[in-house]
Amino acid sequence: MPINEVRNTVLAIANKNNYGYISPQDFNLYCAQAQMDMFEDYFYQYNNQLLKENQRASGTGYADITKGLIEVIDSFSATQTLISPGINLFNLPSNYYLINKINYYPTVSTSGTTTAAGALTLTDATATFTSTVTAGQLVSSTSTTSTTAGQTAYVVSVDSNTQLTLSQSIFGTAQTIGNSYTIVANTGIVEVERVNQDKIFYLNSSPLTSPSAGYPAYVLGGATTTESGNTISVYPTTLTTPGTIMSQYVRYPNPPNWTYATLLAGEPLFDPTADDYQDFELPLSDEPTLIAKICQYVGIEIREADVYNFGTQELQQEQQTQG
Repeated sequence: MPINEVRNTVLAIANKNNYGYISPQDFNLYCAQAQMDMFEDYFYQYNNQLLKENQRASGTGYADITKGLIEVIDSFSATQTLISPGINLFNLPSNYYLINKINYYPTVSTSGTTTAAGALTLTDATATFTSTVTAGQLVSSTSTTSTTAGQTAYVVSVDSNTQLTLSQSIFGTAQTIGNSYTIVANTGIVEVERVNQDKIFYLNSSPLTSPSAGYPAYVLGGATTTESGNTISVYPTTLTTPGTIMSQYVRYPNPPNWTYATLLAGEPLFDPTADDYQDFELPLSDEPTLIAKICQYVGIEIREADVYNFGTQELQQEQQTQG
């Protein structure tokens, strides 16, 4: 959803009666909050639609609202290799909202360190890719000190013994040379079962129930004070090979950012070429609701009840329509 289009509409509503000016900084804050409100509301809507389906009060075909919500939520699905800071502890992605699945890839095809830079390529002068790697396998950036640690891509083609073409660049630009990587085979993949903290103690206390490579388990938490809630502990503790623990999760939407250049008169001019420019990640069909939410925040800032009430009425009508 184009952020500049949303901003123009919000300014038109707010300035209709010369109510006031909204700075780019405030606008971006309101956009981020409104997007988060709507993102979290998708899950509540999804739950309500499931209840309606169970009560035979939901439609099918074009009236299947549940299907549309699933498609929106799935658009925020992401995959990332989990990096271990030590023992059996693994850091979760910083942008994760909820974990769908943790998988263990037991078969490592090869691993090494990049020796040359290149977009969409992996080059390792010491590798033997033609005999160890096939197209479609998963590649992970596993350098714990790299900003791209955990990023994944698929092997598009094996170009030579020392070079691969990847589906996306996962080593960045400045950090390409000297980055460690792991390539895993898409066979024998095992789902890591989630268990509660109190249950893992009893599972580990018996050789009959303790997790194994064939039936691994994980618990949330078990981290230091600063990392609590952002890590998992994987059992058995021997599953520490970099690039073999993969997370499939729903991420938070990227914060929208209306970027601009300042004119001589001090007025901001929209600049979509800025590196930190970011549109909304919500579907275009939700633009009216998003604008209404932003208008609520704007109405509070400029202390105008008309703008706030406009946003509130629009949201109420939307909620009535959703039923």
